[in-house]
Amino acid sequence: MTPIIINIGRQIGSGGGLIAKMLAKDFNCKLYDKELLNLAAKESGFSEKFFEQNDEQKGFMKSLFHIHLPLFGENNFYKNNFSQENLYQFQSDAIRKAADEGSCVFVGRTADYVLRDRKNTVSIFITANMDHRIQRVCKRHNLDRAAARKYILRGEDDRASYYNYYTGKRWGYSESYDLCINSSLLGIEETERFIATFIRKRFGFDAPANNK
Repeated sequence: MTPIIINIGRQIGSGGGLIAKMLAKDFNCKLYDKELLNLAAKESGFSEKFFEQNDEQKGFMKSLFHIHLPLFGENNFYKNNFSQENLYQFQSDAIRKAADEGSCVFVGRTADYVLRDRKNTVSIFITANMDHRIQRVCKRHNLDRAAARKYILRGEDDRASYYNYYTGKRWGYSESYDLCINSSLLGIEETERFIATFIRKRFGFDAPANNK
């Protein structure tokens, strides 16, 4: 099968991460979600913990001086090229290198923008009804409904600011993606099947995805 790149944007609690994992299995792709943070850390020489603390957030430099020095690679703290934009560049370079190695599913982190010039890409955004999202977040993080709603709103504000700042597009708006879908309508498994069918048509694959 021709190498393909699937980019997944997702609202918090939409099941986007799970759907991405299922798509990776169906299309025999390597999945990159949190794994990108490790790749970016290797690319930059900074600790992976630093990327984890600032994952998909704009303005993380504000917290720089609250981070203990041992989190940084030797001498990196004092390099003149240390900046928010350069840390984003490290992650972007990691995304490109991963895409060069074969078929991939990328979850968030503006991969759709970083790989925008590649013809073998498809970009999906997964949303869900707020009530369903709150239920998932409550279960995942052991929160009550009020706390879960705050968690979602705060996290999505961070994601939107990060995406909009670096891409010049609007996070979650249909014009930024090839397909937007509400996972509440069909459920997680049927939503993944729908997306898989769309991807096969997008790339002209005749054979069904694996395990279907």
